Amino acid sequence: MKISITGFTLVFCTSLLLAQQHPSIHQEQAQQFKKQLTAPTEIATVFNGIDVLLDQQASRLNGKNIALVTNHSSIDKQGRPNYERLLELEQVNLQVIFSPEHGLFGEATAGEKVKYGKELKELPEVISLYGKIRKPTAEMLAGVDLLLYDIQDVGARFYTYISTMGLVMEAAAELGIPIWILDRPNPIRGDRVEGPLLDLSQRSFVGYYPVPIRYGLTAGELARMIIGEKWIDALPELEVIPVQGWTRDRWFDETDLTWINPSPNIPDLETALIYPGMCLLEGTNVSEGRGTYQPFKRIGAPWIDGRQLAQFLNKQRLPGVVFKPVEFTPVSIPGMSGKPKYQDVLCNGIEIVVTDRTNFNSVATGVHLLTAIQALHPDDFEVRTKSVNRLWGNIYLDRYFSMRKTTSAEIHESISNINDYELHTKKYRLYSSNNPNE
Repeated sequence: MKISITGFTLVFCTSLLLAQQHPSIHQEQAQQFKKQLTAPTEIATVFNGIDVLLDQQASRLNGKNIALVTNHSSIDKQGRPNYERLLELEQVNLQVIFSPEHGLFGEATAGEKVKYGKELKELPEVISLYGKIRKPTAEMLAGVDLLLYDIQDVGARFYTYISTMGLVMEAAAELGIPIWILDRPNPIRGDRVEGPLLDLSQRSFVGYYPVPIRYGLTAGELARMIIGEKWIDALPELEVIPVQGWTRDRWFDETDLTWINPSPNIPDLETALIYPGMCLLEGTNVSEGRGTYQPFKRIGAPWIDGRQLAQFLNKQRLPGVVFKPVEFTPVSIPGMSGKPKYQDVLCNGIEIVVTDRTNFNSVATGVHLLTAIQALHPDDFEVRTKSVNRLWGNIYLDRYFSMRKTTSAEIHESISNINDYELHTKKYRLYSSNNPNE
């Protein structure tokens, strides 16, 4: 049985005869991909929305009481937090700061609730929007003239910052407060789309809009689409302060911007690229690498044979990636992972090594990986239906793994509309591409 997943073919075997002729096939494949390196690209000088606003248009803020939605990732060109810059403006009143998941300083692990008291004496009131309250109330926004949203995103649908953005936009609309999105680049490029569109029956805080898993827009472009498609109940007066110097075919490391971990478990650009597909492991009983310093790059469980899994995957010769067998023990890491799966238990599995990021498809690789684990360990592998449905965006992937009535055609159909999505996003895009095929 074959399933086409964004250009790849998944082969499901009812009997597995794993030959041992090539115990180092991952090395062979790595050598192959060394010949397919991405051509060098000149580093672009890029100015984020915060720099454009404060260095070129700061007078527009004069006399305003501002609410700022932000976190630690939102620095300016000199590496200074945006709230420090705003506090220096004599004619501007930074009245309140709202923080998303992980807190204002990126100090909280995934899912950890944050609450701020009066200990931040040098700052205005700081309110977390990741807890019982996820949408600013009228009381919190009393007297505010303008909302600013400035957070570095990673371009994946289940990253909750964009859910917070939509709820803040809705609150702004209900109270008649304009909102400006201070835009930042999509670090994994804005010309790549992967995975199925979210079915709104699966809407949650980790999937708030009917977009693909890797949705190929900046936060500002997504905000424009949210309004244009009426994906929230109330539509605010929106302005996007665009990035200057970025084109949508550029990776983050092809700019002169400084990388700041947008959340504790996205420590580098490669992890951000791997994340859209490997986050699917969170809906299973397999460790996605939380509790290690290689989250989402290391995948495993106590019952997995890592060498066997690596060989099985490498034989498929997936574009842009090889797999190495590894052992690791997830532990509690303050600020990164509080209670990881299989805490303090030795896990066997694989490490994901991206050899050609241009041709690597994270979501398709994630599905290949899940399929391989189920094929090799059918008695141990478990899919958590509700979680996988929310992450994948529809019911078909879970139904396939659960051996229900879903067919390969239905899974293919669930992702076949991404080409229509890409065409539809063109009217919301703010940035051009140097790619002649775009």
